Amino acid sequence: MPYVYRAAKPRRPALPRDARGTHSSGQDFGALRQQCRRRGVLFEDPDFPATDASLFYSEKPPVPFVWKRPGDIVQDPKFILGGATRTDICQGDLGDCWLLAAIASLTLNEKTLARVVPPDQNFGPDYAGIFHFQFWQHNEWLDVVVDDRLPTFNGRLVFLHSAEHNEFWSALLEKAYAKLNGSYEALKGGSTIEAMEDFTGGVGEMYEVKRAPDNFYEILEKALKRCSMVGCSIDISNAAESEAKTRFGLIKGHAYSVTGIDEVNYRGRKVQLIRIRNPWGQVEWNGPWSDNSPEWRSVSPSEQKRLAQTALDDGEFWMKFEDFKVHFDKVEICNLTPDALEDDTPHKWEVTVHQGSWVRGSTAGGCRNFLDTFWTNPQIKLHLTETDEGQDDCTFIAALMQKDRRKLKKLGADMLSIGYSIYESPRGEGHLNKDFFRYHPSKARSKTYINLREVSERFKLPPGDYVLIPTTFEPHKEADFCLRIFSEKKAITEDLDENVAIDLPEPPDPTPSSQETEEEKQFRALFEQISGEDLEITAEELEYILNTILKKIKNIKFKNLSLVSCRNIISLMDSSGNGKLEFDEFKVFWERMKKWINIFLQFDFDKSGSMSSYELRSALKAAGYQLNNYLLQLIVLRYADEQFQIEFDDFLNCLIRLENASRVFQTLSVKNKEFINLNISEVWAQLHNH
Repeated sequence: MPYVYRAAKPRRPALPRDARGTHSSGQDFGALRQQCRRRGVLFEDPDFPATDASLFYSEKPPVPFVWKRPGDIVQDPKFILGGATRTDICQGDLGDCWLLAAIASLTLNEKTLARVVPPDQNFGPDYAGIFHFQFWQHNEWLDVVVDDRLPTFNGRLVFLHSAEHNEFWSALLEKAYAKLNGSYEALKGGSTIEAMEDFTGGVGEMYEVKRAPDNFYEILEKALKRCSMVGCSIDISNAAESEAKTRFGLIKGHAYSVTGIDEVNYRGRKVQLIRIRNPWGQVEWNGPWSDNSPEWRSVSPSEQKRLAQTALDDGEFWMKFEDFKVHFDKVEICNLTPDALEDDTPHKWEVTVHQGSWVRGSTAGGCRNFLDTFWTNPQIKLHLTETDEGQDDCTFIAALMQKDRRKLKKLGADMLSIGYSIYESPRGEGHLNKDFFRYHPSKARSKTYINLREVSERFKLPPGDYVLIPTTFEPHKEADFCLRIFSEKKAITEDLDENVAIDLPEPPDPTPSSQETEEEKQFRALFEQISGEDLEITAEELEYILNTILKKIKNIKFKNLSLVSCRNIISLMDSSGNGKLEFDEFKVFWERMKKWINIFLQFDFDKSGSMSSYELRSALKAAGYQLNNYLLQLIVLRYADEQFQIEFDDFLNCLIRLENASRVFQTLSVKNKEFINLNISEVWAQLHNH
């Protein structure tokens, strides 16, 4: 691709009022609607046209779909009819029940719903064939506009629709989400928690019901009171079981919403109940406490009214909590960020966000199984200082998300297996090296590496400093990622992406000719033989001299230096500006060259004549250059080969360019250190392009 991300500092979660417009015209929803009304036309979205390309990327529609506006389908279309409710979500001919289950949960929180589905739109006097919706993507809120042309067959909507045939908010929401991800086909298959997070900016937790903690009922009760979104599902053991119906009316491999949890008085005792909704809008549980079960006859009408119990075939039903634990396998909870909650909602979370990249050859080190490269992954330091109320530990959720993989499906990209490890941090600052991970076990880690968009886990750790390492399972896998830390008390995080620092010794003065070493006398003789009396050589002559010398050094196995390298050396050392290298300048450079050769040999572990690009951070540090991930990524992209190896000639060119960059900085009179750290990347890029 490549994936190179520059911002390393943690950020606060984005607010919905800051939603960024995404339309290619650069205009927002209001401007586009006003423009259409002024022209007297209905909006047609060039970014998501009414063509097969917006429907599928790997197949053609099974039947010829016709794109129609709501006014061409029904006589009196409404955007929202009688409030947006969970009965407005009925699945069509698309395998996106995971999305529909999330939409059903979305309707339970009016404030959250109004953010995703802004109320400033309808089919009234301001109608112009344009609608907009807001989604969270990787710590940013996006405003997505669509026209209202929808795919139909025989005059009926093909995909998501409302039980009320003249209500269209849910169908248009599905279209906007399809546009966000590239096509309707991109929505096939997924996890409910993915859409829940995109509707709220929240963070997901997944529970295996059979292994859930003893207080699982209280966890769900607290989650729903906190306005968290909750989904559930039944596992399948093979593909043939997908959407198979059990004898109790439940659908395997299907996403349900949890819409309520409560206790009911039943024959003098309390019974714990849970309310579930099938996004199909039909097909319900038929066991105890189902719509028409005899248990309800022993419950007072007032209790039934309080629980909103109805005997409609609307896809929603109550069941005993103990039965729920027997029949369902997974529960997904989306914890909302503080800005998503009502002001009086208790137990708000503190949130910090880190953006980063795994780049082949530099920061895509893989999991701890690959020790030689594991340490090169991005590292985030976590300071836990405040314990939970009445507790000795600090609670936090770490959520690692790989970015844009659903959108990249049409290019063949799959979800990568991702996870993370947490280590107790030693004293001192900076990127932890390989030896640290060789001798120190992790204090906590994600349960498994899995190919989901996000991996999240809840932890309780004593106060202290920790380092979190986000990784792919295998090394050399590229992706952008977003890491979020949700904590009950404030936690401080920082990226251990080292500041750019240069620590070079002052170059020595050339030794007088009367004090030259035997080595320098041999160089002088060679210079005189090639250059003549002026003792100045060209790049071509320098190439011959250096390669002649290097061939005589027995423990060096690398190839010849290139003419480009020799021109760069002259550019670095030529003080007179005549494009040649004087003998005194060569003597100074040779001392530097010997140091660089020793460093290269130190990190050429297999003595092959090349060095792993993953060792570049350490090698450059030994040479006096401390670089951040962004600069390392740029250098590796420039100098490493397809096997992530760097030969000495490229290592030499890299050091020469870095030294030239350091000289530029030494001439800048800049007091603000952060300004220098920010702009060394620009200087490197300029030198890299020459």
